[in-house]
This record gives sequence, structure tokens and C-alpha cells, in this order.
Amino acid sequence: MLYLLLSVVFSVLLLVNFRAHARFQVDTRIAILLNYPVCFLTAYLHQPSAIPFHWPSASDTGLLMAMGIGFVITFLLSGFSTQRNGMAPTSLANNISLVIPVLINLFILKTGGDISMSILVGLIFSFAAIYFCSPQVSSTDGVKPVVSLLLAVFLAYGLTNTLFSYLNSTLTALVGGTLPFIMMLLIGSMASSAIVLIWKSVNGTLNWNTNSVLAAIPLGLPNFFSFYFLLKALDAYQNNVAVVLTTYNLSVILLSALAAYAFFKEKLSGRQWLGLGLGCVGIALLNGL
Repeated sequence: MLYLLLSVVFSVLLLVNFRAHARFQVDTRIAILLNYPVCFLTAYLHQPSAIPFHWPSASDTGLLMAMGIGFVITFLLSGFSTQRNGMAPTSLANNISLVIPVLINLFILKTGGDISMSILVGLIFSFAAIYFCSPQVSSTDGVKPVVSLLLAVFLAYGLTNTLFSYLNSTLTALVGGTLPFIMMLLIGSMASSAIVLIWKSVNGTLNWNTNSVLAAIPLGLPNFFSFYFLLKALDAYQNNVAVVLTTYNLSVILLSALAAYAFFKEKLSGRQWLGLGLGCVGIALLNGL
């Protein structure tokens, strides 16, 4: 439970970072794309012996690279969708995508042991909480939604999380542990990020400045630790994705909403308070409390 709690805390710190970007004129795209080398360096400093890597088979290596690239693709899709559809529909598509890894792991991969009534009821409460906590989609915004983009965000996040949990359960021990596993994923992320940075720089669509570059450091550190502790939590729960990812996702939503209310004076609507209450019940049921 400690690993899961630490992962949630560092994930909320990520959101706090994003909240501060506008104040310091940070181009969030640059900070995100440059945070992957920071994550890699942090992992290396924790375990220099991870290099040279013990690479798995060619097909598994390809999946690791695809996973790393998937992190960047989901970010880009989320950005495009936010521009075209707005923040609320994109956030909802992102949050509800949790249903994909949960259902795949419960009914296809069958990881995490038997499905108890407590877990089933907890999942129902949790998904209801995620819906109510997500920003409300308004039909008065005057923006015609691009459904294909929302579907792409939903599938990208869902499939990326599914592959993430699957590779963790099958390859982490094979490649030498959690840190080498993370570093291998990050190679794909760094390569694809470099391509995107060059492409957008040539097109002149990035706002390069010192703050945007330096922002990658306070972004990369909590990003690394959130991944690291989430993987450790999956290991501790025998890769029970239904419990771990649902509790993680919901806890991040709940804690970030409370942090925004407490520190940034962001008001919560009645439906969001309802979501917070349902979320607490869902987390308790999922963890047998």
C-alpha cells in the first residue's frame, strides 16, 4: 500500500507542476518532451549497474520500444484533442479509458487472482466516481467535437496502460529489475521525443525559453518516481491491475481535486463532491477495508 500511496503523491506533484507552468511562461510541450532524459538519468543514478542492458528477445524489445513511444503518442493525441474538443471531453476520455486494462486483465489475461464481490462493487463505485469527478462536458461551448480524436485518446491511454502492466509482469525480472525496465522504456520515449522536438522546432511551433527547458527537471523527477512506485505497487499486488490501476487513477483524481481546492482555491461542483465520496467508498472496497 505504501508504494501505491507514494505513486499517487508523486503523480499529484506532476499536476501541481503543470498548474505552475502558465505563471512561469513554460511551454508545457517542451517540458514534457525533455522530461524523459531527466527520468532516464534519475534511474541511472539510482542503479548505474543497469547499463549495459540485458535485452530480451527481439519481439519483446520491440514491445518495450513501442511502449516508450506510446507514452509520447498519448501525450500528443491528448494535446490535439484538447485543442479541438476542449479539456473536459478529453479528460473524460482519458479517465474512462481505465476500463480497457481493467477488463482485459480481469477477463482475458486473468491476472491478480479471483474476482471477489467486493472488487466488483468497488469497480462500479470507482468508475462512477471517475465520471462524476471528471470535468463536465458542456454542449454550449460552440465546439463541434471530433469524435475520432476522442476515440483515439480513449484507445491510446487504455492500450498503453494495458501493455504497461503486461510488460511489467512478464519482462521486469527478465531484464534485471524495475529500474532497467523503466530505462529501456525511456529509450523509446527519448528517441520519439527527439523527433517531435526537431519537427516542431523546424515548424516554429515551440516557444523555446530557459524556463521551459529547466521545467523538465521538476517535471521529470516526480514523473520517474510515480512510474517507479507504480511498478513496485503492481509487483506487491501480484500485478492485480483491477485493484492497483483503479485505486491509483481514482486516488490521483481525488487528491488532485482536494489539492486544487485547498491550495489554488478551485471550487468543486456538487457532482465532483459526489464523485469524491463515491471514490472513497470504491477505494475502500477495492482494498478490502
